[in-house]
Amino acid sequence: MTRRLFGSVRSRATLAATLVVAVALLATGAALLLSLRSDLTGQAETEAASAARAVAVELSDGRPYDKLTGLDEDDRPVQIVDERGRVVAASEDLERVSGTGTDAVRPGRDAGGRGAEDGDDGDDDGNDGGNDGDDGDSGRSGSGDSDDDRGARTGEVDSDTDYSTGTATVDGTTADYRFASVEVEFEDRGKLTVHAGAPLAAERSAVGTATTAMLIGFPLLLAVVAGATWLVTRRALNPVEGIRREMAAITASEDLARRVPVPATHDEVARLALTTNETLAALESSVERQRRFVADASHELRSPIASLRTQLEVGAAHPGLLDLDGAVADTVRLQTLAADLLLLARLDAGERPGDARFDLGALAREHAEGRAGVTVTADAVPVAGSRAQVGRVLTNLLDNALRHARSAVTVSVRAEGEWAVASVADDGDGVPEVDRERIFERFVRLDEARSRDDGGAGLGLAIARDVAVRHGGALTVGRAPAGGALFELRLPRAR
Repeated sequence: MTRRLFGSVRSRATLAATLVVAVALLATGAALLLSLRSDLTGQAETEAASAARAVAVELSDGRPYDKLTGLDEDDRPVQIVDERGRVVAASEDLERVSGTGTDAVRPGRDAGGRGAEDGDDGDDDGNDGGNDGDDGDSGRSGSGDSDDDRGARTGEVDSDTDYSTGTATVDGTTADYRFASVEVEFEDRGKLTVHAGAPLAAERSAVGTATTAMLIGFPLLLAVVAGATWLVTRRALNPVEGIRREMAAITASEDLARRVPVPATHDEVARLALTTNETLAALESSVERQRRFVADASHELRSPIASLRTQLEVGAAHPGLLDLDGAVADTVRLQTLAADLLLLARLDAGERPGDARFDLGALAREHAEGRAGVTVTADAVPVAGSRAQVGRVLTNLLDNALRHARSAVTVSVRAEGEWAVASVADDGDGVPEVDRERIFERFVRLDEARSRDDGGAGLGLAIARDVAVRHGGALTVGRAPAGGALFELRLPRAR
């Protein structure tokens, strides 16, 4: 069942179209999700960088930790770390953080700063840090610093910003964040790093919503594409099915006169129907020619066989009345006709002429030798093919010319460019222009009243043209200078 389903053009076209659209949708969807995620992540990075740099600028101005405005925002985690990775200040509501390199959210005992008061003994630690003037981390509460002290502790904000992704718990809520890290360089306190995060909830929500929409919409769109392709291909292939049914009917009935329907679409299917009808017409003509050939051959063979039988029966009953010359003539005629029919059968079967090289002029002189009234003027012109078949052409042309000539036949062989031309002319009545193509048909004799003994079976010129065409040449008839028929055989010259 599966093999039968996918064995049809319509099924394969539908499957191919659906697969192409599916691949295109997947690629487009992936690109869209990546672009959306990149844009929203970039937006979060901008927000985080802005927050981190704002805190870094305040630090560089010498503002104490408990006066930093960036640490008061409820929904944005901020963490300040010194060179040794110790937290010196953090957002008040920050409970847990990861992704910044330091998981601590409150300053230690030896790193005074905002948030120390939230731990046990925070006041004592803060006072100790405030009295430790040489440590460089004094001013954690900022209450004892003068303007001159803050000015002495100003720093330089680094222009580079680093980014990382992590999580943070703010006021009991855990979420994903994009962290921006900005460094501030101090002469007395060394280097401090400000980590500020921007939530990725919008990015996660937007990407999830887009993914859900794609998971729902893509199958529906693929179903629409498959259905539309199925209907369109069915409509497009209906004429093909009509052609198939008619061809099956023609095969069953063996009626080659029937033709397949031609759709009025002027497309490939219509051209297929026209070509099919042309093939049927050619096949019908070929079969009709074959039928006529068999009938004519049977008719032509019947006459010499009947004549020969009659003579033999008379000779058997009355030996003195046996016409040996007539019997021999009928036998020769029967042999010639059988040879012609055999050669035609071989030509129709597509026998290749071969590629032997020979001189057409010498061949013409050979076949004209010993014939009374024949004059030969032949140049040496090499051709390639079957020497026997080309010799048969010359023999048939000479026999035909001598049959119709009054007194003389002229044979010439010459080279014309890329062609070797052999001409046979007589001084008879010639061939009427309307019959100059008809005489090359099989079993055609223009003078039907003429006896078969004088006129032959009507196969000589047909054989001559078939041989010429299969050698890549041509055989034509025109009017000779003496008023009779002029036959010209053209064959490609051998290189």
